[in-house]
Amino acid sequence: MTGNVTIADCGDSALVAKAVGLDAEPAWRLVHALADALDAVQLTGVHDVVPTYDALLVEFDCAVTDHATVRRVLAHEAARLGPHPAPTAPPRRFVVPVVYGGEYGPDLPEVAARLGLAEGEIIALHSGSDLTVRCLGAPAGAPMTDGPPFPKPVPRLASPRTKVAPGSVAVAGRQAVICPMPSPGGWPLLGRTPVRVLDLHSDPITAYRPGDTFRFVPIEPQQWDDYADLALGDLADTTALPDSADSVVGHG
Repeated sequence: MTGNVTIADCGDSALVAKAVGLDAEPAWRLVHALADALDAVQLTGVHDVVPTYDALLVEFDCAVTDHATVRRVLAHEAARLGPHPAPTAPPRRFVVPVVYGGEYGPDLPEVAARLGLAEGEIIALHSGSDLTVRCLGAPAGAPMTDGPPFPKPVPRLASPRTKVAPGSVAVAGRQAVICPMPSPGGWPLLGRTPVRVLDLHSDPITAYRPGDTFRFVPIEPQQWDDYADLALGDLADTTALPDSADSVVGHG
């Protein structure tokens, strides 16, 4: 253990570093600062660094380096950072247009019923505050964000879908996500955004990173084409959407 970080082997070609003895927010900040620090070192043989909420997976080529070498660098960076590292990059804010309900968000009525709220109240809570991206998940860098302030967690679907459309906006537990590409999924769908979440020709393929925030803005179905040619990166550091609805619409 180094300070507030434990480091353990994970198979023959990975290590897991976990923040301990810290509250959730400082633990999250520490593992993401550690990930940035390891990326900056560019240690030979390390090919993937995956931070989550309180842990960091470091994958390496065991024919090029070994556990002891990677562990030594991780321990050094953890000691250098300390328990409360400063952010390495200022967060960006993305404004995300969403058509809620109907064919775009088929689970909105069920989520409203489970939470004892009207559909409009669900939309207002989901779009009423900035949600922080906590980590990138599957598939392909899906932005896992804080959930909206619903009165209780949202259960997953009893029967997951075999295919969820890209841009689908979903919630489960106390988390929220945008599905970046077609994939199976068991999270209830509240709506869908017309903007492209991924750019497979860019490096990185996502415009966002952990620590950035999303603000979802309701739009009407007939506004879909107004945003269909945009990428999510086009809506960074924006405070409003052109011609966005002044009230909650598009959930019929």
